[in-house]
Amino acid sequence: MSPPYTLQDRIAVVTGGASGIGAALARTFASAGARAVVVVDRDGAAAEELAGSLPAAVGRAVAADVTDAPVVGDLVARLEAEIGPIDVWCSNAGIARGRGLGMASDWADSWAVHVMAHVYAADHVLPRMIARNSGRFMLTASAAGLLTNIDSAPYSVTKHGTVALAEWLSINCPADGVAVSCLAPQGVRTPMLADAGPDSATLAAGAVLEPSEVAAEVVRALVTGAFEILPHPVVAEYERRRVTDRQRWLGSMRRLRERLACVAATPQHTRWETDDLQERQ
Repeated sequence: MSPPYTLQDRIAVVTGGASGIGAALARTFASAGARAVVVVDRDGAAAEELAGSLPAAVGRAVAADVTDAPVVGDLVARLEAEIGPIDVWCSNAGIARGRGLGMASDWADSWAVHVMAHVYAADHVLPRMIARNSGRFMLTASAAGLLTNIDSAPYSVTKHGTVALAEWLSINCPADGVAVSCLAPQGVRTPMLADAGPDSATLAAGAVLEPSEVAAEVVRALVTGAFEILPHPVVAEYERRRVTDRQRWLGSMRRLRERLACVAATPQHTRWETDDLQERQ
């Protein structure tokens, strides 16, 4: 029997790592004993600041656009040459673009970040892990990728793409020592949620977790090699209801949309009863 997987002395890379869930992952990996934590973000200054807050000699910062395939390829090759084999890759970058059906640019940007960035990472990282028969590769999706997001079609649809890609990678990964995981939280207190109004479906869905709580769930999953990471466990029940009776679920989501429209018109009505929400889901 192989020894339990740990983060001790590992090399971990976190994209979208300068804030939110990514920053919490970087801090948690460092606290768990990682030898190096590489913070990758388009905002190089923010990445430098976060990496600098980690224990001495652990944090490293890279400014990079993970939607650029050659950039990702060069990054992976350079990190492995300079630091060593990548043990953990968290493909975590995400954006929120487009209210409602959105515009063509919202779809293009969301597809690039929520699907193709993961494809480029998998193309360059997974073969190396498979050759070593060791590694953890995580994609950050969203509960919107298992259910839906009423607020934004581009976000919801492309997060479904993240989940589908994660499933495909897990099915097709031939190495027992390599595990693919998919993170699918509901509301998390990140900059992405900061501008959400009282009519936000994400806020209406239930508890908003701290990024550190999500990071702790990720570590538990990486250690065990679990595929699905649900920091909000109720999402599993919502998904079961969706699959069991899709017509009823669609009806409940339409009613939720109507109620949120009422909230937008009368912002003082911002509280939702938990039992009522669970029935709608």
